[in-house]
Amino acid sequence: MSPDRVDARMYVQVEREGVDDRVAAEEPLEIRVNDEPLAVTMRTPGHDEELAAGFLWGEGLLEESPQVALTEDLAANTVEVTARLRFDPGARSFYMTSSCGICGKGALEEVARRTPAIAGGPRVKRFLVAALPDRLRQPAFELTGGLHAAGIFNSEGEPLVVREDVGRHNALDKAIGRALLDGELPLSECLICVSGRLAFELVQKTALAGAPILVGVGAPTSLAISLAEDRGITLCGFARGGAVNVYTHDGRID
Repeated sequence: MSPDRVDARMYVQVEREGVDDRVAAEEPLEIRVNDEPLAVTMRTPGHDEELAAGFLWGEGLLEESPQVALTEDLAANTVEVTARLRFDPGARSFYMTSSCGICGKGALEEVARRTPAIAGGPRVKRFLVAALPDRLRQPAFELTGGLHAAGIFNSEGEPLVVREDVGRHNALDKAIGRALLDGELPLSECLICVSGRLAFELVQKTALAGAPILVGVGAPTSLAISLAEDRGITLCGFARGGAVNVYTHDGRID
């Protein structure tokens, strides 16, 4: 694949055994809200404003109808967000690696407090759900082999937005952040698909985005299943080779 199809910030050119290679970029990003530092995440550069917006929404910090102004300082790896927050995070701060999110004490109850359980949603064919991973456009992964992907799909299985990052939760934050900035939340008639395993924080972000169906290529964790059951989300794992396992709320799968 030609690198001109991928944002040049997403990979680094290296020499390996005398051969040019491209590896996924990983750099820190500081998210600042109203001139105050809030979070630092390790991420693949690109779509940083979406990452910031999606992260803040997934933490329940933004108003339901937010007005978010974002200013990027790419040289300093900083995103400045101006927004009206639902509550003052105070001394609360976040540090996230690119491999996992942060789940605090009483996480299940906290998610339930932030958002109601999801009802309704589309009824979709099982074969379509199983095919979603194959419809994730992943040009940066094809170039580097080192990125995860997350996509938002309509009920016909057509991709609406797909984002890539070294972190699963970052990729999903970017996709949800794009939907948020476009005024498309909640995602009540959409499906979300991720390229890796299904951990708690991905179900949390799906719940707060209002999406009724979450699909993953890999396995779910026990806490992910518990949260999906509690929040009314249809959780589907091991979507590969035309097959898929449905763990919760299978009434949406035809």
